[in-house]
Amino acid sequence: MNLDNISLNALLVPGLYLGLSGLYLLALPGLLYYYLQKRWYVASSIERLIMYFFVFFLFPGLLLLSPFLNFRPKRREVGT
Repeated sequence: MNLDNISLNALLVPGLYLGLSGLYLLALPGLLYYYLQKRWYVASSIERLIMYFFVFFLFPGLLLLSPFLNFRPKRREVGT
């Protein structure tokens, strides 16, 4: 098979699938993690409902990123 004989569609379709899968599995869940970290404790009820929808919608990507992210609360400094 020669690279000159490959049509544009034969390269466009796999590239489109690769781009959309990267967006769905990596980029959008990463942005959602960042948004959740910033707004979790101050969100209104409607905003929280939208957050839950996106967590459900992007669940496979969130599972892929979860071993690499740490959202434990920071240690509090207690004055003595």
